[in-house]
Amino acid sequence: MIIVDGVIIVAVFSLLIRYDYLKQIVRGLTKVVSSSFKKSMLRGIYERCQKLPEALRSKALSFIFARVVKFFGTAKLRFELMTPTRSIVHVRNRKRVQNHIGSVHAVAMGLISESATGAIVGLNVSADSIPVLKSMHIDYLKRAVGDLRAEAWLTDEQVVQMNTEPKGETTVACKVTDAEGKEPIAVTMVWAWTPARR
Repeated sequence: MIIVDGVIIVAVFSLLIRYDYLKQIVRGLTKVVSSSFKKSMLRGIYERCQKLPEALRSKALSFIFARVVKFFGTAKLRFELMTPTRSIVHVRNRKRVQNHIGSVHAVAMGLISESATGAIVGLNVSADSIPVLKSMHIDYLKRAVGDLRAEAWLTDEQVVQMNTEPKGETTVACKVTDAEGKEPIAVTMVWAWTPARR
């Protein structure tokens, strides 16, 4: 049993991972949004989670994402927000992700940046495309204090590009802040998408 903010969410999670529910998600992916755009699996899951009470949406998305992207779960990351144009990923400063000086490890900083940017790319590419991180550049500016948040966002033009072009690449904006509201790192994340191999 899991209690979050006074709400028992075991039933919600078991519903989300039931076999027949997952079959419905996969079936929903075959529906064509426009004449040439099919929703990605992540988009289908996102839309189903939007039917949950608002307080449970990000928790459900984090739970499902951690089941699919194992490293996300291992580091105990969570989504504070996920929309088609914006996402926020949070990591607590705990032993599991700390470096030798007690702050969030450099690799964990990269992980939250990759997760935040990758989630919104995954929401916007079609089911016929595979999103891949092409490059990640990180400048470490200062020691991080406490928990970290990575906020990523897309422009309307980037969304249209991902919805209409079967292949492409774009730099996804991302800002990482610590518990003091300062930016311990500056990141540049370039994502590409290519047609899925049959």
